[in-house]
Amino acid sequence: MQNRRFTRLTNAFSKKIENLEYSIALHFMHYNFARIHKTLRVTPAMEAGLSDHPWSIEEIAALIPAPEAKKRGQYRKRGAQVEAVVA
Repeated sequence: MQNRRFTRLTNAFSKKIENLEYSIALHFMHYNFARIHKTLRVTPAMEAGLSDHPWSIEEIAALIPAPEAKKRGQYRKRGAQVEAVVA
């Protein structure tokens, strides 16, 4: 097992399923497109005809879309308390 995010006894353990999915996707992308295997002498993607060269980490990172800015809610002034309606 090459991905330590599956074991809970390490600091790399994923608490969110979304982070685990990203980690697995990154691991398989590197394994199939960037890592040259000893028996094949090329990457599995090159052997399957999906790629013509071993990918670099920069090429893999370039596939990640830029994060979108989220609209934030209303701001409250510091120290302002919410007034409760007392009936």
